[in-house]
Amino acid sequence: MLTWENCVEAQALQRKGWSISAIATHLGHDRKTIRAYLAGERRPGERRPARAEAMAEFLGYCRQRLADDPHLWSTTLFDEVVEFGFGGSYQAFTASLRRHELRPRCHACAANKHKDRSVIEHPAGEETQWDWLELPDPPQQWGVGDTAHLLLGVLPHSSRWRGWIAECEDQPHLIEGLHQIATRLGGLSQRWRFDRMATVCHSGSGRITASFGPVGLHYQVGISICPSKHAWRKGAVEKSAHTIAQRWWRTLGDEVTVAAAQASLDRICTRFDARKRTGDGVRTTVGELADAEPLRAMPAPFPAVIEVERTVSNQAQIAFRGNTYSLLPGHSGEVVAVRHKLGSTAVDVTDRHGALLAHHVRQPDGAGAVIRLDEHVSALTRVVLANFSDREPCRRKTRRPPSPAALAEAERIRRHRAGLGDGEHVVIDFADYVEQTRPFGGGDEQAGNR
Repeated sequence: MLTWENCVEAQALQRKGWSISAIATHLGHDRKTIRAYLAGERRPGERRPARAEAMAEFLGYCRQRLADDPHLWSTTLFDEVVEFGFGGSYQAFTASLRRHELRPRCHACAANKHKDRSVIEHPAGEETQWDWLELPDPPQQWGVGDTAHLLLGVLPHSSRWRGWIAECEDQPHLIEGLHQIATRLGGLSQRWRFDRMATVCHSGSGRITASFGPVGLHYQVGISICPSKHAWRKGAVEKSAHTIAQRWWRTLGDEVTVAAAQASLDRICTRFDARKRTGDGVRTTVGELADAEPLRAMPAPFPAVIEVERTVSNQAQIAFRGNTYSLLPGHSGEVVAVRHKLGSTAVDVTDRHGALLAHHVRQPDGAGAVIRLDEHVSALTRVVLANFSDREPCRRKTRRPPSPAALAEAERIRRHRAGLGDGEHVVIDFADYVEQTRPFGGGDEQAGNR
């Protein structure tokens, strides 16, 4: 590689008439190197790689991904190319992105200004931060509309993250998510911190609601509400939401079920436990810090009642949490309520008036089980068999012109509209017509001739 000084010197010597060999001897480089720089084939200060670039076969894919999504994180794109067989390091990967200028520049983002942030100390086991993350454009098969709901919980001391996909953000689903995430985090901290969720506190005063107070008593945790108009008070969970949205949600496929998405979320959160940390000069990981936090054991779930609406299929079945449960026939197309009390093993199905339609033993979420009670199967079989018939099926393509009775009825309608009775007949007499058209003063001969 030639430096800028050597390259300028080589050009000056060439203008003086020196040969390539003489310039190479003078500068102490190979003749082919000198010839390449003088011909403009190489640039000063840039070293030619000794071997082919590992990113060469992935450049097209990376360029297309970043063209489709300019804000795609490099770590997310690195995860994808590693699955395709990329064997280089993350540093080599990002260097290739910069060298080939694959990421388009976002002028709108470049104009944004960032506020300064301060770091809040969090002792081990003191606090768990909670927040909802609304994810747009979920897979259509989830049946949740235009937005999916993800509850995130973070231990800010160790930065361990866990999440739970919920159908909505009402209080029973929040309580279920709190129990599920706290179990995945390893236990209960001393306090739980929320923003001003309507399901936790009154947004104006910040006081805990009467319906959520028993939840705090059940889990024996203190409840901290973020002060009004103080952003980034729970920055750990907000950072986790940003990372989860970019590194997990952006790459989730359309064919993924809710259960598979939850399993995928658990895997990536567990993988994040391997992040490196340094405390008091000791190198450790997020997982090791979290395992060392003094968390309390989980009690039984708070007995909140989960209630969702479902539409009964024409096979007298409803879907709930990745499983299918049967009903008695006669409710196809109706909207029913599916209820489940946390901590119990039962699923109840009621109609819109609250009448119990079915009682089932709940199966594990995402098991794909089809639960059909014997009485429901027998009743549905009787209804289906009752609709069978031995009569010859109707032939819908047979030619069947109007019958004589139909033609007679059509004739009656035409006569009625013409003002004629059923027994009247039309008699045409041309005598009056001839009399009126005969010319005045004409004889019989003329009439005869006419």
